[in-house]
Amino acid sequence: MLMQSAPPLRELEDPEEFIARHIGIDADDEHRMLPVIGSASRRELIEGIVPPSIRRAQPMQLPAAVTEAAALDELRAIASKNQVFKSFIGQGYYGTHTPGVILRNVLENPAWYTAYTPYQAEISQGRMEALVNFQTMVCDLTGMAVANASMLDEATAAAEAMTLARRSVKSKSNIFIVAGDCHPQTIEVIQTRARPLGLQVKVSTAAATVPQLMAEGDYFGVLVQYPATTGAIHDLRPLAGQAHAVGAALCVAADLLALTLLLPPGEWDADIVCGTTQRFGMPMGNGGPHAAYLACRDEFKRSLPGRLVGVSVDAHGNPAYRLALQTREQHIRREKATSNICTAQVLPAVVTSMYAVYHGPQGLLRIARRVACYTAVFVRGLQALGYEITNGGAFDSATIRTGDATPAIAARARQAGVNLRHRLNNHLGVSFDETSTREDIEQLWSFFARPGQALPRVADFERGIEPLIPTELRRTSAFLTHPVFNTHHSETGMLRYIRALSDKDLALDRSMIPLGSCTMKLNATSEMIPITWPEFANIHPFAPAEQLQGYAQLDAQLRDWLCQATGYAGISLQPNAGSQGEYAGLLAIKAFHEAQGQGHRNICLIPSSAHGTNPASAQMVGMQVVVTACDASGNVDLGDLAAKCAQHGDRLACVMITYPSTHGVFETQVKELCALVHQHGGRVYVDGANMNALVGVAAPGEFGGDVSHLNLHKTFCIPHGGGGPGVGPVCVVEDLVPYLPGHATAGLHSAVGAVSAAPLGNAAVLPISWMYCRMMGAAGLQQATEVAILSANYVSARLKDHYPTLYASANGHVAHECILDLRPLKETSGVTAEDVAKRLIDYGFHAPTLSFPVAGTLMVEPTESETLDELDRFIDAMIAIRQEIRRIEGGEWPQDDNPLKNAPHTAVSLLKGEWPHAYGRDTGAAVLSQTRHAKYWPPVGRVDNVYGDRNLFCSCVPIGDDD
Repeated sequence: MLMQSAPPLRELEDPEEFIARHIGIDADDEHRMLPVIGSASRRELIEGIVPPSIRRAQPMQLPAAVTEAAALDELRAIASKNQVFKSFIGQGYYGTHTPGVILRNVLENPAWYTAYTPYQAEISQGRMEALVNFQTMVCDLTGMAVANASMLDEATAAAEAMTLARRSVKSKSNIFIVAGDCHPQTIEVIQTRARPLGLQVKVSTAAATVPQLMAEGDYFGVLVQYPATTGAIHDLRPLAGQAHAVGAALCVAADLLALTLLLPPGEWDADIVCGTTQRFGMPMGNGGPHAAYLACRDEFKRSLPGRLVGVSVDAHGNPAYRLALQTREQHIRREKATSNICTAQVLPAVVTSMYAVYHGPQGLLRIARRVACYTAVFVRGLQALGYEITNGGAFDSATIRTGDATPAIAARARQAGVNLRHRLNNHLGVSFDETSTREDIEQLWSFFARPGQALPRVADFERGIEPLIPTELRRTSAFLTHPVFNTHHSETGMLRYIRALSDKDLALDRSMIPLGSCTMKLNATSEMIPITWPEFANIHPFAPAEQLQGYAQLDAQLRDWLCQATGYAGISLQPNAGSQGEYAGLLAIKAFHEAQGQGHRNICLIPSSAHGTNPASAQMVGMQVVVTACDASGNVDLGDLAAKCAQHGDRLACVMITYPSTHGVFETQVKELCALVHQHGGRVYVDGANMNALVGVAAPGEFGGDVSHLNLHKTFCIPHGGGGPGVGPVCVVEDLVPYLPGHATAGLHSAVGAVSAAPLGNAAVLPISWMYCRMMGAAGLQQATEVAILSANYVSARLKDHYPTLYASANGHVAHECILDLRPLKETSGVTAEDVAKRLIDYGFHAPTLSFPVAGTLMVEPTESETLDELDRFIDAMIAIRQEIRRIEGGEWPQDDNPLKNAPHTAVSLLKGEWPHAYGRDTGAAVLSQTRHAKYWPPVGRVDNVYGDRNLFCSCVPIGDDD
């Protein structure tokens, strides 16, 4: 046999190889799917769905796709432009050691990072247990009664503390007092948040003047930092009584590691405590993602923003976790929501809770004492060198009066690869952390030593050294006493605990998650690899700009690519969640109107079909929400919109729409809608939640949008991580670019202040979206959009005889998601959409979006990365469930005792001796004969939501109750 001649080398290189790996549907699959839909080709399908009036005239101008290896090499070159200095800046960001067992088995494990928000409690027991550990950790360390399951960052947590105080106290004042030695980024975000709400922020010149401000007049709350940003430890105990005497709240931004040694705020009657858990195992990452926390007294718990995991019982009477008080969720309460936050920081919260589980109370105490003692040694040495330390008391930080020597000392440090913190009036700051060493201390002394001075040695001071914490402020109470924090300290034990929790959950590593509007697509491993590179992970967000050149290039390139995808002129990546991008976009609109002398424009028109965060965000920027109607097909009623525009005239600020609509349809008159609002002087906000149906085929900035936010954790592949991290870039047209978020703390001034603590928000996860765009290119991104639309229409077509699609275009097609109408089933069988959702768990699937945007429906979004085999497996499961419903309709099974009403079925419930049900155990188990998937067994039966809210309990289950 003759050997064939070798092809040219370039033919062996396939730069589009990743596209085929990301997109689950190939050409043969398309040939099988298109006849089911009734289309001759994918092009014909797309042309019949996307209105001609909004289609892109020109393709996106993006670099051509490259292979995974080439993209990683290119990104490595960018990362190398960052300079990883040893950081002693502090200011809320510290070096930390992520235990290897947590790094590999949580942060880098798709079982954890590809999970979705735990709305379906039965398949989320593992991550909810980790979040209950987080809540318990926060409550124990702060001394507060209740804590939520994480916030976005310390600054936004402090802003939420401000509004929580306003809702919860008797005082009717609009004044919020902030200590001047809080972290500067926290003060800036609070000022941004307060301004549109009509709240006045009074910042003290120093902590000592806070009581003076409190004595001057009415106020509803006070925020103090503990320890202060300077490192000082103030005795803040008298402030609680002073605030309570006038019906105000005392809020404390506290360092959790310091609270292992410091008297916790809950023990001196603080009302609200907030902060970050970053130093519990999460790298600095140029600012994020990190899990912030928010804790409060028991009386405030029903106003607490964000998510709260509570303990309830399942159908068998066993303890089970669930999201508590879900009526607070913004998609239900809309403009009455307590917050617009829809993304927490679950994955970082899991990491930090596991850090506490792994180290336990003694381990945390050891770390904290070492940090505090190193600080004390450093201070003693500096004093021996003749320097004055200006902060009274210290945990991890010292502020040094350096006078005219300040520039020279800082320069010597930078030359040695060390960053100190520059403070006003010729002072330098030094903060120690878990990674600090004895050698670091002696090197630091060398920067401060004057010519001819003998350098101190650590050995000269360490014997008998004690932390510089005032005796009266030292902690004496126990913390982390629950067995979970005192059991898993060996790596074997920790590994098994992490695995046991992840085994309880369903994530993308097991099956498709067909959630409508949430876009649970592939988070490719090559996209995830760079986030733990030291050049990205170990960077302080307030390091000098010359050390952040790699991040600057990453930011610029990603913004340019996203502008190409959206058709907008400018983008900020600072918002660290979709909700924050929404908020920033509305701030831009508000600031624009004010700059035009039209600050009276405060009416925000929102269709009744809109995402729930839209009215919540509008309320947060001080706009008045007016709801407009939708027609019978789910489209915005243009007649009603025109009437509302005319009615509100020169008060119209904007309209907020989602496109394609929340109902999963491309509305054909969107350009007319935009023109109508513009005629009345308003701006058009296009919610980018459904960009997975637009990239490459249409661009909001081209068809009339003025502002959009994107969800990089949806369309651009940042994984949901069980409910966070997220990134929500805000995108604007040319005349709104000056009103994008700024960050004065980082020297980035704009008409709108900071919306996140760090200038680049959740910077460390931006490489994920960069990799996705770089490996897909313009053609790959457009193909992904088209295949997502193809897959949704295939699901809708195959299920139409079993579950009709509620909304569709005139030709019967949908966008990238379809709403299945289950409402008639309740009348014929007693079965609800929730019953179908729970029965899907038995078949091994996470449910689609339940009862949103229409009660009694399921909204399905298959995404482009699912294979045809997986789509068919889901469809087969839905058909099998419909056949079960027919048996109920036919009287074979009672309406109150059938596989759907009793779903999900645990292995224990199927194996127990007696079986009292009208159907067999094998039916309950729901194993499709043709499945090639391993059977998923839910760990608990159906969770009782009402019991959980009536008996609210949000900490670790006491020993003996979880047997």
